[in-house]
Amino acid sequence: MTTHDRPSRAELHDRPGPLRGTSWELFGDPWRGTPSFADEETVVAAAGLVQMGEAFGLDYPVNAFMPGMSKARKPAEHIIYGNHPAHRDDYLDGYYLQSSSQVDGLRHRRADDVGFYGGTADELITPGTEEIGIQVWADLPIVSRGILVDIAGLLARRDESLDHEAGEPIPYEYIDHALTAQAIELRAGDVVMLHTGWCEWFLGLTDEQKLAQQALGRATGVVQSEEVLDWAWDTGLALLASDTFAVECLPPVPDSPFLRSAPNDRGMMHQEFLAKLGMPLGELWRLGPLARRMDELQRWDSFVTVKPLNVTGATGSPANAIAIL
Repeated sequence: MTTHDRPSRAELHDRPGPLRGTSWELFGDPWRGTPSFADEETVVAAAGLVQMGEAFGLDYPVNAFMPGMSKARKPAEHIIYGNHPAHRDDYLDGYYLQSSSQVDGLRHRRADDVGFYGGTADELITPGTEEIGIQVWADLPIVSRGILVDIAGLLARRDESLDHEAGEPIPYEYIDHALTAQAIELRAGDVVMLHTGWCEWFLGLTDEQKLAQQALGRATGVVQSEEVLDWAWDTGLALLASDTFAVECLPPVPDSPFLRSAPNDRGMMHQEFLAKLGMPLGELWRLGPLARRMDELQRWDSFVTVKPLNVTGATGSPANAIAIL
């Protein structure tokens, strides 16, 4: 499948049996998913965006979100040791690969109704096995045009803001309006980064306030809707990232259209993005400095690279993302 003969998401729903609503068997590399849209031609065109030589690391420190929204993920302990006076080595103990700025791999979610991406058997999702592991994007990194969609900026110009404490759901209209205001036309293979200001808001809280937000279980993000998924797939996004905890809002909205198909996720879209469409999600990205510089320049595109850790069979990884202007 090329970007030119890509079926619409509506057409994906006409596929037979377990293929219904999925991109399974459509890509040349069956484990790569939508990063396949960022082909060699896309990379060459994106390289032409490097005009100023300004680079922005899009990862927060590994323990930045400790405490964070996840109750399960604990801080990593950094240990430095020496075998003799002239030697130093180090390691991280108890390091959760998705504890900070990260990219969800296709192993991160199985769909309740059809299973893991590509029909990969559950018993193959174990340490050391290769099937749909994140090493696919480490061996061949995701490189493309990155588009920052400044939702926080759009609302600021309206004298409005997102209610991060309440975990405000972001409607698709905000994305559409921001793209229009920024005069951006998306192309197949783009890496889209949604700037909401959530990470900087959360990191500005005291530890007690962070734990209270964790207990509340509410996090700003895109609303669960068919419209969002139609937009992401029909545009041909290689990856969708944001500066929020889960890209989508938590908890899912009560009228989520995925309550029946994703009961274990309470109607989240993660199963649709990862297990069905094969589209990676970037979470907790450090977008504030890039957004402020882009606003100064009134330029919203950059050359972006995403290089996960090369851990065979990992379900997720630090994004190791870089944007270059």
